[in-house]
Amino acid sequence: MSPPHSLSVPIPPSTRAGDTPRRLLITAGPTHEPIDAVRFIGNRSSGRLGIALADHAAKHGWAVTLLLGPTSQMPSDSRVIVRRFRTTAELDALLRAAMPACDVLVMAAAVADYRPRTTPEILGGKFKRMNQTFTLELEPTPDLLAGVAATKRDDQLVVGFALEPADRLLESAASKLHRKGLDLIVANPLATIDAETIEAVVLGRDGSQHRTPGAMTKADFAPFLLREIESRAACCAPRGPAGASRT
Repeated sequence: MSPPHSLSVPIPPSTRAGDTPRRLLITAGPTHEPIDAVRFIGNRSSGRLGIALADHAAKHGWAVTLLLGPTSQMPSDSRVIVRRFRTTAELDALLRAAMPACDVLVMAAAVADYRPRTTPEILGGKFKRMNQTFTLELEPTPDLLAGVAATKRDDQLVVGFALEPADRLLESAASKLHRKGLDLIVANPLATIDAETIEAVVLGRDGSQHRTPGAMTKADFAPFLLREIESRAACCAPRGPAGASRT
């Protein structure tokens, strides 16, 4: 992997006609799916990338809401509105409530694909250690990204992430982009999770591919991604004197 690269990208002020802030909804961090009252199945996502994007966008005039999972990381910009979740079900509820009011959704959270099949009695207690095999039954979680993408309006933009092995990164990301009806997808290798840096390719539904110039910090990747978003989002289109988009 190439050494970390710092990139400075000029971003225009993010206001539409009438100085109304554009609305960015970001999900970040892991989910924790409970096994019992004290144990859970989780992943190593830190939420750094989504948090970096939230901070950068807020500094450039976006009205940002961050749906943040169980991580110790927090945005530094006080203008970012933070809503916390722990499980996939909790994130699902927050997404359904917030999606109608956003212009752009960036789904950077690492959402569980499976969760333990439990009961209220199990969740209220704790499994005892036994000197025998213990089998945990898992059930699939809802596909939150496909679900929200299916409900998006024509004036909304949805950005997903594909964390895949390097040998099939672009193929898997392109398949996910079209299968789930996304506008953009960030293809990044498995090494990205819980790392300080990212080396990625941003794929568009129009067939475009924009690759980072080597590895870069996640804070530096935020303006790179925001530039891609602003070049496509309907809320960022140039407007004429009467507020109509120019053609």
